[in-house]
Amino acid sequence: MSELALAVFASETGTHLVRPPRGERWRSFARRFDERAYLERLAADGYRFLQRSSTDFPPLLRAIHDPPAGLFLRGVTEPELLSRPAVAIVGARASSGYGASVARNLGRELAAAGLVVVSGLARGIDAEAHRGALEAAGATVAVLGCGIDRDYPAAHAELARRLADVGLIVSEYAPGVEPAPWRFPARNRIVAGLCSATVVVEARERSGALITTDLAMEEGREVFAVPGEITSSLSAGTNALLKLGAAPLTSTADVLVSFGIEPVPAQGEQSPLLELLPASADELVRKTGLGADAIARALVELELEGRVTMSEGVYRRAS
Repeated sequence: MSELALAVFASETGTHLVRPPRGERWRSFARRFDERAYLERLAADGYRFLQRSSTDFPPLLRAIHDPPAGLFLRGVTEPELLSRPAVAIVGARASSGYGASVARNLGRELAAAGLVVVSGLARGIDAEAHRGALEAAGATVAVLGCGIDRDYPAAHAELARRLADVGLIVSEYAPGVEPAPWRFPARNRIVAGLCSATVVVEARERSGALITTDLAMEEGREVFAVPGEITSSLSAGTNALLKLGAAPLTSTADVLVSFGIEPVPAQGEQSPLLELLPASADELVRKTGLGADAIARALVELELEGRVTMSEGVYRRAS
């Protein structure tokens, strides 16, 4: 049985298949499918197919209960990238400025530490995680919920191009497959399946990002949640995960330690904000004359570096 044929058949029929189905429709398709010609067309368009039985197929993804028949690949990097230690960063599409800053900084710091950052190229948290990894000149992988030839959303075409130049874009769906709502939960099992750990930055109570964490937990993978304000709907999902036993993420070090990576103390210039602590964010805005967004981004970076802590709205130097 050709795993490529199974992947193309599943894509064309809109079915979710782990193994060949019974029935004449599949048998007829398999008889007329020309694998060599299809692979030649893929290569001509700049794509590859990594079948599940290949030794290069990522073992963590093969281990899930419903792995794809294979992955279509776009990008210059070798498939070996998919087997490297990886962390998924997921969350709300309509993220807050704080959530976007956290995702970007996590992507940058984790990629700089040598981890592969995996996400879904969606708006909000996903895109910021990819951008952070790219800023660190690190490795990042985008998993699509549509055909490998699509940039979805279209507004992220330039981000996808940059990503494909240094990492990989992957999909279980063949070229030509349009985005559809039911394909994104299926996509999420691949995001979780590629990674030893998943981080949720922001998520509403019924966010699709929570599907990723459910799948990660089912496979026995580590799940981290960034704690959020109890009054924010964007934190309802992440705070609920904490109740269910997800590990709270308060710094990049939390993730690195789970991979056995020793966090490197922050180096470089001393932030002038440190000299003004303890203080609230509002006080720092008044004292520095900087905008609230700039102060929020700086505080997020300092928190993720483990240089400051926040309690009851007041930021203090970490002891």
